[in-house]
This record gives sequence, C-alpha cells and structure tokens, in this order.
Amino acid sequence: MLRRNVRLRREYLYRKSLEGKERLLYEKKRKIREALEEGKPIPTELRNEEAALRQQIDLEDEQTAAFEKPYVYNSVPRSSIDDEYANATVSDPKILLITSRDPSAPLAQFVKELKFVFPNAQRMNRGGQVISEIIETCRSHDFTDVISVHETRGVPDGIVISHLPFGPTAYFRLHNVVTRHDIKDKKAIGTMSEAYPHLIINNFNSKLGGRTANILKHLFPVPKPDSKRVMTFAREPQSDWISFRHHVYEKRGGPKSVDLKEVGPRFEMFLFKIKLGTMDQEEAPIEWVHRPYMNTSKKRKFLGD
Repeated sequence: MLRRNVRLRREYLYRKSLEGKERLLYEKKRKIREALEEGKPIPTELRNEEAALRQQIDLEDEQTAAFEKPYVYNSVPRSSIDDEYANATVSDPKILLITSRDPSAPLAQFVKELKFVFPNAQRMNRGGQVISEIIETCRSHDFTDVISVHETRGVPDGIVISHLPFGPTAYFRLHNVVTRHDIKDKKAIGTMSEAYPHLIINNFNSKLGGRTANILKHLFPVPKPDSKRVMTFAREPQSDWISFRHHVYEKRGGPKSVDLKEVGPRFEMFLFKIKLGTMDQEEAPIEWVHRPYMNTSKKRKFLGD
C-alpha cells in the first residue's frame, strides 16, 4: 500500500509539472501576442524563441488548442484531472478532526465546537496513533480532509488543513480564539444550527489569496438557498490575518431588516506555509512559505496583493 501511494504521488506530481510547462508556454505566447498587437518590440527574454513561438501562434486556433493539448482550452491553460479539487463538487466533503495525543480541556472544547462549524466532520481521539496511520485510514474511508488543531500551554494556537488524497496542506497560526461559551448573550442564540452555511470570503485578491480561499471553501458543502447560517473569512489588508466569524440571521419586519447574531467560535488565522503533499509527507515540496524578514517587500507575496 505504501509503494502504491508513493507511485500515485509521483504520477500526480508529474502531471502537475506538465501543467506548469503548458502555463509557461501560454504566458510566452500571450506576451508575444500583446507585443504584436500594440506594435511594441518583442521582450528580450523571448527573442531567441520568437520564430518558433510565432509559428505556433499562427497555426493555433480554438479547436486545436482544445483538442491537441489536455491542459489548454480556448488558448487559456486550465487544470484537468490533475487539479486537487477537481472532484470537490461531486460529493460533500468528509472531514476528520484530530488533536495532540493528550489535549487539554480548552483544546478539547474548541475541537468540539469546530465539529459543528464544519458540516460532516467527525472528531477522533488520537490516542497512540501516528499521523501516517491516520492519513492512510482516512484515504481508505474516503475522507476528503484532515484537520489537526494544536495548542501551547492550553491555548489553541495552530491549525493544519490537509486535503486528501495527495494534498495540499495549509498551515495556519491561530490567535484570539474565543469559544462559543465565552461569547456574550449565548443564551439568546439557543442550540447551534447544523445547516450547511453560506460562505463570505472577502479580500483574497492575489493568486495566493485565491489558492487559500480554494482550500478553505472546499471544507464546506453547497448550502440550501434558505439556510440562515453564515461563515465569514475576511482578510485584513494590512496584516494578512484572516478573521473567522460564525453568524445566524433572521428576517425582521421589512425585506431589508435582518437580525444578525454571532454564534461562535471566533478566531484569527495567519497562513505561513502551503505544502504540496499531505500532512505525513515531510519530503513533499513546499509551494509557498511566509518569509517575514526579507529585505525587500516586493518579493513577499501576500494574500491580497
């Protein structure tokens, strides 16, 4: 089984590399097209390849782009079988929530509340199991994601979201965690709704932001139109912290009058690493990592820039 997973992972990374080559070729053709249309000189880095690329541009049309190249449709590169979330809409996500082997009472309470935040989530006491055994069991039982919550001295301070079967894995810091029982007016809220929530994902504008939003939104199934439950992931532009809020609403009086109540829990998240692999694959390549001490801000990639 281990050899089979390694082989499937290598095939997956090979397909990813093919997609990257097609995207690079598409960007080169796009730059040449723009230069020709605007009457500008060909970029210096493309002059050695100008003749071959212009010949491909002249011979290419929508039909040849759609049928000859599996990663290109209408001259625009797209992911196909190789996309990690290509089948995400076929069935609802199935999530496993785990903690450390001996979680504190605050962490256990926080994970219990997260079980209601993510629909179709199951919570498991880790016991003596290692991460590789948990990931392998989840693969065999068709889980789509594994979420591991960490703590420091009884305070939840980290969350890892690992998509199955091949990744990616996103690492977040947690800050200002407030559980549902610590929110004021909790008696007026009543029992927590388990309806599939609507999502509000705000201010994720860059390529990295879109990648992060894609990881987060596929943890939730498609809601019904009449659902009164709302989950919000809002990025703060100045600091890149992501605020998570959980609300329910009711219509009062007129059509534009809404009574909004916070259910909880609430917390702040900060993305510091994305790995192209699952949680147990230490050798998996790193797609992006936060580097706060670089000398130039131009090289630092943020979620919304």
